[in-house]
Amino acid sequence: MASSKPVGSNLTVVRKFGSDPGSLKEETYVPDNFRKGAPLVVVLHGCMQTAEGYDHGSGWSALADQYGFALLLPQQRPSNNALRSFNWFKWGDSHRDGGEPLSIRQMIKQVVEEHGVDPDRIFITGLSSGGAMTSVMLATYPDVFAGGAIIAGLPYRSANTLMQALFRMKGYGGPSDSKLEALVRDASENVKNWPTISVWHGSLDQTVDSSNADAIVRQWQGIHDVEGPPTRTETVDGYPRKVWCDASGREVIEEYNITGMGHGTPLETEGAEGVGASGEYMLEVGISSTRHIAHFWGLSAVEQTV
Repeated sequence: MASSKPVGSNLTVVRKFGSDPGSLKEETYVPDNFRKGAPLVVVLHGCMQTAEGYDHGSGWSALADQYGFALLLPQQRPSNNALRSFNWFKWGDSHRDGGEPLSIRQMIKQVVEEHGVDPDRIFITGLSSGGAMTSVMLATYPDVFAGGAIIAGLPYRSANTLMQALFRMKGYGGPSDSKLEALVRDASENVKNWPTISVWHGSLDQTVDSSNADAIVRQWQGIHDVEGPPTRTETVDGYPRKVWCDASGREVIEEYNITGMGHGTPLETEGAEGVGASGEYMLEVGISSTRHIAHFWGLSAVEQTV
């Protein structure tokens, strides 16, 4: 493997990780306190963002330092998409073993092998187009991920063309609930354990309509056999959280509706628990999606177990 850390950067660029059919860039962050057998979090930036910029805003590397897990941050190239969006709706970039999904899978394999990551504790999250690509990765490689968090994203295969993608982003049309579930089930084979799903969306999102959050939940309800109303609804840091639990009582789907928030990642940057930095599409709203997602995945216990 050839790698380098640009001056002033928190992240390391990995130059060789596989055939890279999606022509993406790999960046990683492995904290000094990382120990073999710790988890990995894959973080996907949004439109017009970079891996470094999204990490700075979301605060994932700060949590990696605190809890000792590794980060993988794939980055889109302008040559693939002028807006640096992941191509989640394109046929060649929305299926297993091809395009951008395979590039990300190859990156994961490289990090797991080089650093000794626990293969049963790999997670993925993303914002906007990165959230939509998170949906793609969870559907096409459910055997790889223990959980995923989709922020201001869209359901898997809800669009197949750019025009459809623009309509779905505005909340128009889309596959039926039964079709959405079937799309996930047909995306891979021989799935033993499905990843848990965390969904975050601003109620006033004018870029990706919040109806997409509900559609993501419905897409995965049948997969986890938790159809119907949530097991419970509660308030967390002033915002509603819905939770669906399976027959064993395990939380398998959660949905946060960040009332009054527009398009972006919800942050709490102040105080003892503050993390990240506010900016464009990185929104200070008094709740840290990064911390809550990490807690949902059990990463806050890593410090005591590695």
